[in-house]
Amino acid sequence: MRIVWGLVVLTLVAAPVQAQERVVVRVPGSLEELPFSSAIRVGALLFLSGQIGTVPGSRDLVPGGIEAETRQTMENISAVLEHAGSSMARVVKCTVFLRDLADYPTMNRVYAGFFPTDPPARSTLGASGLALGAAVEIECIALAGDIR
Repeated sequence: MRIVWGLVVLTLVAAPVQAQERVVVRVPGSLEELPFSSAIRVGALLFLSGQIGTVPGSRDLVPGGIEAETRQTMENISAVLEHAGSSMARVVKCTVFLRDLADYPTMNRVYAGFFPTDPPARSTLGASGLALGAAVEIECIALAGDIR
């Protein structure tokens, strides 16, 4: 039996990398003094900041607990996507942060209503210290559209 050692050389041809323009998306009525943007578009992707269940244009959480907060959070996400020319149907990944993992079934039921078919990939984890004492925060990545 003879063992032959060979050397494999892999040559990668790199195409020139073009800088992707970074476009800041600010939804009208968003709180401009906060140190983050509603979303950032880079190329064909839209990266949304985490949203919580606040009344649009305020720092007040909607009353009603996890169900109401999840619904408002999803509405806030939808508003950012719509402003950026995208939609819930173009969301590819969500990360859900829950103050209390016991709220998972309620959050999941409300969340599922916003993605009736072909839901995006998702991770869910427990987190303490969400902004404003929120019960839920959700961030997303979506395929971008035309920014208005």
